[in-house]
Amino acid sequence: MTESAVPRVPVPEVPTRVPGLVLRELTREDADEYYALLDGNREHLSRLGDYRAESEATPAWVRRHLGEDPGPGRRYGIRWNGELIGRVDLVAVAPPRYGTGYWLGEAHVGSGHATAACAAAYAYAARELGATDIFAGVTHGNDRSAALLRRLGFVPVAVFEDYTRFHLRPVP
Repeated sequence: MTESAVPRVPVPEVPTRVPGLVLRELTREDADEYYALLDGNREHLSRLGDYRAESEATPAWVRRHLGEDPGPGRRYGIRWNGELIGRVDLVAVAPPRYGTGYWLGEAHVGSGHATAACAAAYAYAARELGATDIFAGVTHGNDRSAALLRRLGFVPVAVFEDYTRFHLRPVP
């Protein structure tokens, strides 16, 4: 059996502490909905340069991107009452070490949804993926993102020209 013929095991949905807020795997089937979310948030995503590729996305780019296998990492859509409102990723850099990235549509910023979604993702990473370390890079000036990470227990570990690297030792 070739690798492409091996059936892909579905990634489980991850609940959060907020009723109606869940993490669900982003797949190629979500391309139209994800593109619409990106398209409505281009200025928001490009403000600090964190999500340049997404802010310049085309429908074809989104289909290709969501069709790529994230490997042992996870690519989650943040859904509130079924509506796709953002994204959180666990990037398998060198398992059990992971990187992370996350964003919410501008209309949902300040709601606590990103904090709840990220908390659920990182607890899942520790519990189910055996993650021992999670790293995040935050562009200088993205104070909301840095505050979110600090709320979740991340600490700054390195400062670079354009961003600060944060680290968390997650607890299962």
